[in-house]
Amino acid sequence: MTAAVFRNASVPGRGLCDISVRDGRLVSVEPLGTRDAAVHAESSTKVVDLDGRLVVPRFVEPHAHLDKAYLSEIIDNPSGDLTGAIEALERSRSSLTVDDIADRAERAARRMASFGVGKIRTHVDTTLDGGLVPLLGVIEARRRCADLVDIEIAALLGWHLTGRESADVLALARDALQAGADVIGGCPHLDDDPVGAVDALVDLALESNVSLDVHADENLRPDSNDLGRLARRILADGLSLKANASHCVSLSVKDQAEQTRIADEVAAAGVTVTVLPQTNLFLQSHGISVAPPRAIAPVALLRAAGVTVCAGGDNLQDPFNPLGNADPLETAALCVWAAHLRPEVALALVTNEAAHCVAARRSLDLGEVADFVAIRATSVREAIAERTSDRLIVRRGDVV
Repeated sequence: MTAAVFRNASVPGRGLCDISVRDGRLVSVEPLGTRDAAVHAESSTKVVDLDGRLVVPRFVEPHAHLDKAYLSEIIDNPSGDLTGAIEALERSRSSLTVDDIADRAERAARRMASFGVGKIRTHVDTTLDGGLVPLLGVIEARRRCADLVDIEIAALLGWHLTGRESADVLALARDALQAGADVIGGCPHLDDDPVGAVDALVDLALESNVSLDVHADENLRPDSNDLGRLARRILADGLSLKANASHCVSLSVKDQAEQTRIADEVAAAGVTVTVLPQTNLFLQSHGISVAPPRAIAPVALLRAAGVTVCAGGDNLQDPFNPLGNADPLETAALCVWAAHLRPEVALALVTNEAAHCVAARRSLDLGEVADFVAIRATSVREAIAERTSDRLIVRRGDVV
């Protein structure tokens, strides 16, 4: 039995505390000094002084693309928009190898872990042109990083998901799940039949007994409605399906009555939403010079309806986003700036709310595995503003 006390921890809303851990699980969070007698009585208890650092739950990255990470230097996207990024990647896909993908994905995953990320859900291209090459590369990266971060893989299917070509696409999806993918994903808004594509993805997830995470409505067309279709399908059939919708950009350009109606359906269906400010702010609104949309789903409206919303970093220095540094606090900062969220809410979107969206552990709950980050900051606001690299990362009760 191993025990540790992390002393002098600044816990939001509770002041300076001692955090006690036993066998890798959080057993108490008590006012500073409460555990002094017990610590002295148990000479085997390890004591770590956090020196007043702010303690927050381990970050969760709910939406990454590890297979594409760091491709900006070799694949250019001159137009800067979503179509340009897709076309640039397709032109270069044949040059990407399992080893190359594994190396770049490992680099990205290790960088995320160095900032305090404990779990990553990564969408991995699973297309007829690329086959299982990207998946096999990320699976290798997952193996290499298993001691630092948990990596969950969503097979990001190509199109078309209906019609004559769909049989081959769905067969590849089943191969991907057999090879090691954990979640089904896809892009209905890019399919010739978006409604049929949503239904095909739902059916495949149910058949395979896995979660679903769709790239939904990644555009500024008011008539795009992958999110609404997903919610209505779940409600109409009374489905028990863990489903997340990422992006949901078009929701921001619908009128408020339509936004509210869809948000209510999404909440009733239990669908969670992942907003991705970095990539969407870059890819959307090209060519719009007057009042360009911010291209972020209406977070406050969704939350007010009871929808669980989280935020992710999405692409990392690739044709879809030439910048980004893999730090969830950068994502949180953008949520403050561009989505008008308070810092405490923005932090929740990259910690506990992100954990809920991808079924990760909520790491500051008693009895849970002790995963947290101790940041050199005096408040949540300062932590997001400064984004210091002075962070002590605890994984399963051990400092990593």
